[in-house]
Amino acid sequence: MTDRDPADRGAPHLAVIGAGPAGLAAAVAAAARGVRVTLIDSAAAAGGQFYRQPADGLRARRPQALHHQWRTWERLRDALAAQVEARRVRHLTEHHVWFVERLSAGGFTVHALLGPEQRDPAEVRADAVLLATGGYEKVLPFPGWTLPGVVTAGGAQAMLKGALAVSGRTAVVAGTGPLLLPVATGLAAAGVEVAALVESADPKAFLRRARALVAQPAKVAEGAQYAAELLRHRVRPLARHTVVEAHGSERLEAVTVAALDVDGRVRPGTGRRFACDTLAVGHGMLPHTDLAETLGCGLDGLAVRVDDEQRTDVPGVWAAGETTGIGGAALSLAEGHIAGRSAAARLRGTRPDPDGWAAAAEVRTGLRAFFTTLDSVYAPPARWTDRITDDTVVCRCEEVTGGAIRAAVVELGAGDARTVKLLTRAGMGWCQGRVCGPAVAGLAGCELGVSRRPFARPVPLGVLARAGENEDG
Repeated sequence: MTDRDPADRGAPHLAVIGAGPAGLAAAVAAAARGVRVTLIDSAAAAGGQFYRQPADGLRARRPQALHHQWRTWERLRDALAAQVEARRVRHLTEHHVWFVERLSAGGFTVHALLGPEQRDPAEVRADAVLLATGGYEKVLPFPGWTLPGVVTAGGAQAMLKGALAVSGRTAVVAGTGPLLLPVATGLAAAGVEVAALVESADPKAFLRRARALVAQPAKVAEGAQYAAELLRHRVRPLARHTVVEAHGSERLEAVTVAALDVDGRVRPGTGRRFACDTLAVGHGMLPHTDLAETLGCGLDGLAVRVDDEQRTDVPGVWAAGETTGIGGAALSLAEGHIAGRSAAARLRGTRPDPDGWAAAAEVRTGLRAFFTTLDSVYAPPARWTDRITDDTVVCRCEEVTGGAIRAAVVELGAGDARTVKLLTRAGMGWCQGRVCGPAVAGLAGCELGVSRRPFARPVPLGVLARAGENEDG
């Protein structure tokens, strides 16, 4: 099936992929400047992870209690609704994009799978594409991480925001990164006893970078607010600590945490055990770049490379938000606004006016610098691979252990993640290395690189066959 374009067929058409903060800001900005917009998203409602809402059937009385920046969300939601009502934006929900095709005659076809089952195909044709595909969590394994009750920090937050649910009564929140703060405070506010907030970063690192951090007073105030909430709920913070092991027979029953020395090693004799039925653990985020990679967009490290207008180096393709580098909702909003305005101007054949997005550009510059500084503070401990035992499952899809990966490196000479994959099957499963990729790279002693997957998600063979028939026709 091919989706029909929005009203006003004479106007140029922009496909925005992703309805989180960046995608919403881009869609509204472009539509307000005379461009037809199709907003394509895999979720059942707009908002992305940051503005995830409880299902209507749950009848949440105060969904704003689960969010900060609620007024920003209300403005975005209302602006999108107005553009949809005016038929300048068409919002396609539960469309799981697996490929974006560049057409030889110009323009693009966005290929998607419909609904929760992701089986029926759909296509959207557009003159240009704006990628706002967000990011995903970095997962670092440790003994016991596959036990039921161990979830990612973002997963715990998604359950709370989207389902008004928690996975247990007593939790430990652990890892590193700013996401741990809203997760710990959110669980505590929902009535969960948070036994400890285990952060591997060294507080002294914040003091050494205080000048760069105080340049964003709103972010400092946000952090102070979370600290006050933790104090109010009597959450015990443990800085420069890490999870050593999760314990349990059928499901999680306890975790052992220990202090780290200046080199990132566990300090002997510092282990302590916390009884809990939930461990929410996270080590930061990685950009979603699958669609950008298949389009041939250049990368800076692991993020999509863009210019001052958020244009990639592929003509007709813009990118904004976490896919260009992890930086939170405010940065995503600024980038999305700039990208939407730039795309609208370029598609209509007019010269972009940077003065029109000067305020957003200033926000972008400041927040990029701020999060670059945070990244240097919230890096995982230098010796985190030491805590992956030979029996620890690293690739859950193919059940490949840390010992098998080490053997591939030491005994068989594998020097990169791709060779490890060929020798052990680590990364060949359903997730295609999205979960185990950082751990495999760490154990192989190489940098985490891009995987160059042909498609952004698994696709039924029947859909591929029909796509081939359409192309031949």
